[in-house]
Amino acid sequence: MSRIRNILVIVDPTASDHPSLQKAELLAKRFDARVELFICDTQAAREARLLAQRAVDPSRLLDVNLKPTLEVLAQPLRARGLDVSTDCAFADSLADGLMERIKRTSAQLIIKDTHHHTLLHRTIITNTDWHLIRGSHLPLLLTKPKPWSERLRVIAAVDPGHVNDKPAILDHKILEWTRAIATRIEASLHAVHVYVPLTIAATAGNVVAPMASTLTPEAMEYEDKEKRKELRALTSEYGIPEGCLHLDLGVAADVLPRKAEELNADLMVMGVIARRGLQRIFIGSTAERALEKMPCDVLVVKA
Repeated sequence: MSRIRNILVIVDPTASDHPSLQKAELLAKRFDARVELFICDTQAAREARLLAQRAVDPSRLLDVNLKPTLEVLAQPLRARGLDVSTDCAFADSLADGLMERIKRTSAQLIIKDTHHHTLLHRTIITNTDWHLIRGSHLPLLLTKPKPWSERLRVIAAVDPGHVNDKPAILDHKILEWTRAIATRIEASLHAVHVYVPLTIAATAGNVVAPMASTLTPEAMEYEDKEKRKELRALTSEYGIPEGCLHLDLGVAADVLPRKAEELNADLMVMGVIARRGLQRIFIGSTAERALEKMPCDVLVVKA
């Protein structure tokens, strides 16, 4: 990966708290990067701000100029030595407006606060987070309200066997970003691989022969050893200690959030592959399905 020189932070004009700013500040300081704070205003956002404002002062008119709002957020960062610029735009669709800004950015990293969404929003109504995950060509750091700890931990979620047709280059992209960020913010670096044993996968659709008949301890042990070899080979050039390599059985979208909680992770780095049409809606990606359950921030990268 190239060094992070510019960071684009997407600011929600309807939010009162901005966890992304704290994390952007730390990364900007450690990478000696510039920060751009950006708001894409929409009619829906203006209506939400107007309702909130009327609850406090019904007689006050809504100020649609959000530049001063960004300047208020930027000033403390500048006072602490960061190079911060601000920019605003208006769009009918927030997702489309953000994607248009991302196309024009010189940033190497996008940071955005994220919130929990219902199953309805995740599978039928394409909300902004999912739109950016699928459409952004740049690494996207989705931050949650939980602050980063003093002893930071960063985890790379990899798939050395490429069971899910993930290209090999994507695993290295994940590890490069994980190592770069972990090194700069002085975090411990971990790698985790979650897999379904071939002995189970091969019998999952067989309704004639009992599944247990092929699940011998010898077969399970052999596959575990092979998977560990693959994980060690993949991570060998990234300086990850043996004790920080984790191999787990199960479905990645379910196991990765539990692993993040178990390791008290601050950041999980994951890869996604662009999907189209109905496959995108009903299958999605491991990152998208895991994000709702993830107790920490997620950095999404593409090959």
